[in-house]
Amino acid sequence: MMIRPSWRTLLVAAVALGAAGACSTTGASSAQGTGGATDTGGVAASGGANTGGATGSGGSLGSGGVRGGGGQPGNGGAAGSSGTGGRAGTGGARGTGGAGGGAPDGFWDPGGIPAAKNVMMFKFLNRTNGVLSDAEVFWSFKSGSINETHSIAEQPTYDMPANSSGRMYFYLCGAATSCTGDPTKSPYYDFIEHTIGATQYNGNTTRVDAFGIKIAMRLHCADGFEATVGEDYQTFGEDRAVTFQKFLDEVSPPFQPLAMPPHAPYRIVEPGAEGFKTGGPYAGYYDSFVDALWTNNGLTITRPGPNGSGLSSYPDVSAAIFRHVGDVAGSFTPDGKLMNKALWTDATTFYQAAPRDDYAAFWHRHALGGKAYGFPYDDVGGYSSYVSHSNPQYMMVAIGW
Repeated sequence: MMIRPSWRTLLVAAVALGAAGACSTTGASSAQGTGGATDTGGVAASGGANTGGATGSGGSLGSGGVRGGGGQPGNGGAAGSSGTGGRAGTGGARGTGGAGGGAPDGFWDPGGIPAAKNVMMFKFLNRTNGVLSDAEVFWSFKSGSINETHSIAEQPTYDMPANSSGRMYFYLCGAATSCTGDPTKSPYYDFIEHTIGATQYNGNTTRVDAFGIKIAMRLHCADGFEATVGEDYQTFGEDRAVTFQKFLDEVSPPFQPLAMPPHAPYRIVEPGAEGFKTGGPYAGYYDSFVDALWTNNGLTITRPGPNGSGLSSYPDVSAAIFRHVGDVAGSFTPDGKLMNKALWTDATTFYQAAPRDDYAAFWHRHALGGKAYGFPYDDVGGYSSYVSHSNPQYMMVAIGW
C-alpha cells in the first residue's frame, strides 16, 4: 500500500505550525487516491487521507498568479521560498498550460467579508451560472466538536479556526441534481484540503481521487499576497456536460471510461478507480515506459505495481512515470534519487507521448496557471495547486456546475 504524499508533507506542516497543533499522520492510502470520499457523498472526518497534502513547508507559491490567476500557457506562478521551483502550466500532447486571461468581472467578490475572530474567514461563491440558487449550494466542515453544514443562502461565510488535516466539502443539492433532503448525500460533491495554524494557511484543491464539481479558491493575506488555484474560468463558464465531453475528446481511449457511466454524470474518477487498477485491462499501462526508465538509469529500486503504485519513497520517479519524462540515462541515480535537477524546469516536456497520465494532463490544461493535483506526487517540481502563506485573512471559494 502506497502512502499518500500528504502523509509526507503534513509531517513538515506539523513542524512548521509548532504550537498551532500537530498534524495528523493517519491518512495512508493507495497511490491511486482511492481513500477519502466515496462516490455516494458523505462528509469525511478531518484527519483522514488527504489526496493532495496541505503542507506547512514553505514559501508562498504563486499558484495561478496574483489577482486574476490564469496566466498564459506555461507561465504560472513561480515557487517561493520552499524551493520547489519550475514553471507551472503543465500540459498534454494537445497543448500546455491552463487557460489564459483574468477572472470575469465579479467572479471574485470579497465584499461583505467580516474580520476573522479565529484564524481566517472563508467566503463561498455560487458560480453555477444560474443552474442552482444559493439555497442549493452547500458547504460543510467537521473538525473535533465542530459540525457545520449550511447553504450559501443561509451562511455565506465561515470563521475558520486552526485545524490540521482538514477538509471542507461542497455539495450541490437542488432540482438540477435530483437531490432532496440531506445535501451531504448528494452525488454532486467535492472538497478542498488544508492545514491551518494560528498564523499560517497551507492548502490545495485536488483531483487525485476524482473531479466532482468545479472548484477554485483565492487566498488573501495581510501583506497583500494573493494566490488563485482551481479550474480555469473557461471551465467554470461552460456547462457540466461540456466539461465531460471535453474530457472524452481530449484523452486517449484507456482513460475515456473515467468519464462514462456509472461515474458520469456525477464524477470523472482517477485511473486507479477504473481499468488501471489491479486486474484491470490497463493495470500494466506504464510497463513499457517503466522498463525504459529502469534500464536506462540502472534503477535498483523495486518496480511499481499497477498504475505506477508503490513508489511512496520515490516521489520524483513516480512523477516521472505519470509525466512521461526521465527515461534517458542520467535522470536518476540507481537508488531512485533525482540526478537531473533540470528535469522539472520545463513543463512543456510533460505528457508529450504515451504512456502518459492523460487524466492528470487534462486537469493541468484546464487549471488556473496550469497547476493541479492530478496524481499523488504532482507537487514534485511545484506544479500542484498547493498554496502556502503566513497571516491569512480570507479565502474565497468558487463552486461551479
